[in-house]
Amino acid sequence: AGLAGAAWLYLRREKEQRLRQRRLRDLRALALGQGDFQLQDTSGTPRTRADLLGRWVLLYFGFTHCPDVCPEELEKLCRAVELLEGVPGLPPVQPLFITVDPARDDAAALGRYLRDFHPRLQGLTGTAEQVRAAAGAFRVYVSAGPPDPDGDYVVDHSVLTFLLGPDGLVRDCYGRSRTAEELAKSVRGHMESYEPLPA
Repeated sequence: AGLAGAAWLYLRREKEQRLRQRRLRDLRALALGQGDFQLQDTSGTPRTRADLLGRWVLLYFGFTHCPDVCPEELEKLCRAVELLEGVPGLPPVQPLFITVDPARDDAAALGRYLRDFHPRLQGLTGTAEQVRAAAGAFRVYVSAGPPDPDGDYVVDHSVLTFLLGPDGLVRDCYGRSRTAEELAKSVRGHMESYEPLPA
């Protein structure tokens, strides 16, 4: 029975590894996040994709005037980071927020908004062209709605959280239905089985 159980665990791990490798190949074929970007953080320091290399990153695109979805997704992302921080031996995960509404989300606005979520949550903004290029690199859909009489508007956008590996490649992406616990479990699995993909 013990031998059968060990064989079953081995086959299960092999199957999970094959599925993970296939998903990585599919994500790489989509060329998600492989383009560079030129943005700035909340202190005004220029940032590019190269600044993310060597770190695990959980990335979410959103905007500070979002009434409910973005705050919920950021809370979930930050909770997943906290869960991972509680596991000894795991490398740190950098939580990252890129605005899709640079007209209202300048560096100061991002700084005020993000400080309530996680002490290491970094925010990036830029010109409309720079933000559009960054969103396009991840194939994030963005469309600003018409302004109301007060000039307020909602930005429709893809609701996805991306996991970037130390090689800068998208290792996974998570939709709105995933919980913080599921995100943390998936990220941990990617960390434990991490192998850089060949160029």
